[in-house]
Amino acid sequence: MTVDSVQRVMRTLGDPTRLRILALLEREELAVQDLVRLLGSAQSTVSRHLALLKDADLLRERRDGTFCYTRFVPPTEGPWADAWALVRHALRDDPQVAADADALEAILRARTLGRREFFDALGPEWDRLRQVFQDDLQRARAISRLIPRGLRVADIGTGTGILALELARLGVQVVAVDQSETMLAAAGQKLAAAGVLEHVDLRHGSAVDLPIESDSVDAVLGHMVLHYVASPLAAIREMARVLRPRGRVVIVDFASDDERPQPDREWMRKDLGVLWQGFSPNRIRDWLHDAGLTAIEVELHEPVAADRDLPATFIASADRTDRNRE
Repeated sequence: MTVDSVQRVMRTLGDPTRLRILALLEREELAVQDLVRLLGSAQSTVSRHLALLKDADLLRERRDGTFCYTRFVPPTEGPWADAWALVRHALRDDPQVAADADALEAILRARTLGRREFFDALGPEWDRLRQVFQDDLQRARAISRLIPRGLRVADIGTGTGILALELARLGVQVVAVDQSETMLAAAGQKLAAAGVLEHVDLRHGSAVDLPIESDSVDAVLGHMVLHYVASPLAAIREMARVLRPRGRVVIVDFASDDERPQPDREWMRKDLGVLWQGFSPNRIRDWLHDAGLTAIEVELHEPVAADRDLPATFIASADRTDRNRE
């Protein structure tokens, strides 16, 4: 450590606006527009602070269509790590940082409410709309990872219960969660008509606050749900929480590449109501690792829909070992 390096750390962390930005980005990945709204500052001011923090190698960026999202990667060694540990401790009782955190939660709730209203409006029509995914093959691949049968499986974002129905027919006990009561009603009708409703426990709730007990399911499946969640990392942490030791999480979703500009598929936001157009395999691996899961595998699959400009998809799986919660 040199005097110059210490001076750079102190100069970078000596600005209150930059500290607020880091505190927010440690909590959630955000776009510049989000930070402008939260900080009450001009976009040029926010961009200038972000540039300084990026030059210090404290930030990582991810593009999603025309949007760029930034997150803070807390340093783990050296003067930056020591300084941020001290700053984080000092900010715990700061009223401005607490107010920023409350405002951030309000933004995330608004995003979630928007998706809930989207699905409530669709209801049973979702089965027709979701055909654009042409993902029967991906769904079958995901199910194959949940064997052996006889499991208790959580189906997160069950929608109208298509996957829950397939799992129940395989003899699996399913806890099916969705934030839309309209979707759950449609799922109940479908499951009852198929004679498998007794094998499915339908529950109303959010992917980031699952109405499921900790350590209570053998497997968790999130099939095409993360791109509708305001905080995907929070959803993955919840999946890990409810999982029993030696259980498995399987996630299927759209893939992207953080390192290269991606096509802006605005039609996906408009027609499908997505918040995110995809996630890079490395980002998914990081999130699964952050949630305390091991044996992480991510497979990429090219899109099969010829009539729609869809991203590639991935199937990710990870296990919880006995050591994950120690």
